[in-house]
Amino acid sequence: MSTLLEKIKQLSVEITPDTLVNRHHIHANPELSYQEFQTQAYVLEQLERMGIQAKKIANTGLIAEIKGKNPNKKVVALRADMDALPILETNDVPYKSKNPGVMHACGHDVHTASLLGTAQILQKVRDEFEGTIKLLFQPAEEKAPGGASIMIKEGALQNPTPASIFGQHVATNVPVGKIGFREGMYMASTDELYIKVIGKGGHGAMPDACIDPIVIASHIIVAMQQIISRNKNPKLPSVLTFGKIEGLGATNVIPDEVNIAGTFRAMDETWRAEGLEKMKKLAEGIADAMGGRAQFEVLKGYPFLQNNPELTRRSKAAAIEYMGADNVVDLDLWMAGEDFAFYTHHVDACFYRLGIRNEEKGITSGVHTPTFDIDEASLSIGPGLMAWLAVKELEA
Repeated sequence: MSTLLEKIKQLSVEITPDTLVNRHHIHANPELSYQEFQTQAYVLEQLERMGIQAKKIANTGLIAEIKGKNPNKKVVALRADMDALPILETNDVPYKSKNPGVMHACGHDVHTASLLGTAQILQKVRDEFEGTIKLLFQPAEEKAPGGASIMIKEGALQNPTPASIFGQHVATNVPVGKIGFREGMYMASTDELYIKVIGKGGHGAMPDACIDPIVIASHIIVAMQQIISRNKNPKLPSVLTFGKIEGLGATNVIPDEVNIAGTFRAMDETWRAEGLEKMKKLAEGIADAMGGRAQFEVLKGYPFLQNNPELTRRSKAAAIEYMGADNVVDLDLWMAGEDFAFYTHHVDACFYRLGIRNEEKGITSGVHTPTFDIDEASLSIGPGLMAWLAVKELEA
């Protein structure tokens, strides 16, 4: 075991009190997407205390560099997201959200605090590695168009350009003390679908005098599923879900229109485009054939997330060095979306998962729930592991 590995592991434990203070502060003061001004100021203050200069980007984001020896040799980027969700927290903890209706329910407080810890470690060992490590503190992961896309447009992956980028995310299904990796496709693209079906309303007892948008909408919803089952390559995962249908009629009133909302998820950009086009044509065609009209709108979300296989294999091997083989697990496909995906289409990337579950302590809630929390033992692991992955990749 290398001396640097031992030093990083020791530092990760030693700085745990600082990491916890940072996590608790950020958790107690959550801010919604594109509104992370106080979080940005807090992170900037912590970086400056470490002697790390940072600059603002994407309005509420930050970017910083830690230069080792021979800083131009290679660049590796590390990313954390900073925004919270519009959820009312019900946890009874000292660091409970002070902003009613806003909560760090997806672990972005953990990601930000962990990356601050990683920065603290790397700053202390910067004379023991070659190259530059770029820190991206990113806003607005939770809301389209996604802070990652804005960071990229504003040059986060330029001057200098990283050879690779890492992202860490909490995993509520992975026990604390374990880390998860997956090569290749991992998370899905996320598009929001909005269909307005326009008919002609009237009395429910006289349907012949109406064009019933509820019946049309029903045909559209059922037919749409056949695009997934009969047009998609069965080897490519994909999901189509309609979670909202609104037709403001009554038992005896046929409404003028029905509004449908749903989500389309894919693991392939070509199929994503084809599927959306087929859905539009199908919705419009069915409505037209039944005497009505359909307006089909798409709010484009994030692309699918692909982990570079070679980078992920190297990172998994480095994690085994750090954690031991028994504590590094393989992840399954996940049809949720994540705007880290934008980075993965520009540079070699590895998005891995930090276990935070502890059933004995009752820490089992999923992300995006009002009772989400973590086993904070994970915060003695996350900072050092990410530092080690970055240093090992600079050497690769």
